[in-house]
Amino acid sequence: MTLTAPQAPAPPRVVPPPRPGAVRRAWRTASPYAYLAPFFTLFAAFGLFPLLYTAFVSLYRVELQTPGDMEWRGLGNYTALLRDEYFWVAVRNTFTIGVLSTVPQLVMALGLAHLLNYRMRGRTFLRTAVLLPYATSVAAATLVFAQLFGRDFGLINYALGLVGVDPVDWQNGTVASQIAVSTVVIWRWTGYNALIYLAGMQSIPDELYEAAAMDGASRWRQFFHVTLPGLRPTILFTVIVSTIGATQLFGEPLLLEGSISGGISHQYQTLGLYMYEQGWGFFHLGRAAAIAWVMFLLIVVLVGLNALIARRRSRKEAGR
Repeated sequence: MTLTAPQAPAPPRVVPPPRPGAVRRAWRTASPYAYLAPFFTLFAAFGLFPLLYTAFVSLYRVELQTPGDMEWRGLGNYTALLRDEYFWVAVRNTFTIGVLSTVPQLVMALGLAHLLNYRMRGRTFLRTAVLLPYATSVAAATLVFAQLFGRDFGLINYALGLVGVDPVDWQNGTVASQIAVSTVVIWRWTGYNALIYLAGMQSIPDELYEAAAMDGASRWRQFFHVTLPGLRPTILFTVIVSTIGATQLFGEPLLLEGSISGGISHQYQTLGLYMYEQGWGFFHLGRAAAIAWVMFLLIVVLVGLNALIARRRSRKEAGR
């Protein structure tokens, strides 16, 4: 009798998964674009098409009463702008109001963010409170400030009278009216920019402050040598966004006095108000479209200059 060892069972055969077919491979390739398609569709419909159509309309003479009758003018609308003295007044007003509102706004926002960055009681409430002006309607805020800057019964002139200063005509004086408009902009946007700076400050490592403190640096030196360099990208972002907002300023100067001309002598008429006056005051839609494209090109140039200055400064500091 012969004894044989039992044979080991054969290992189970592993069946490889089926290779994806052509349809599945195509879906894997196209699915990212399908997920992004809604955004690009909305952007093309509500962003790109109006921009291109505005450029098309700016080459024609189009009146609001008869928008279907279009007369070819080429660059005539643009040359007419260059010959219009009120266009250059609007450009100058946009620049001066932009400087008067942007520079104090960002400086105050930086200081406010520095204070909110400290550990103190109620800082969550304070961080929320600084955002309330931004959440306020621009119409409501401007109407309140219009009352505050009233010539005869305004609270600002009353306070100035207490210290012996004569009443100021805030709505008719050139510099005074631009300061009044800039004050509304500063009030609305300072808290918004302060929270952006605060978020940037919280991303700076604490080790940098500890090392600076060990070297004997005061809080003032820490702010200039640690906080500001760490906030450079954030500051550049706020400068660019504030520049765009200043170029498109419309609601505040319109509601300060309720005039699309920006005062009796156009003393605070911005490019946004000038465009509105040409298109919906004088019914020249072609010229209004040309103004819109001039504003767009102006924003591109200003943003490009800001980015170029920041890049040169970064290269200069990196080469030290």
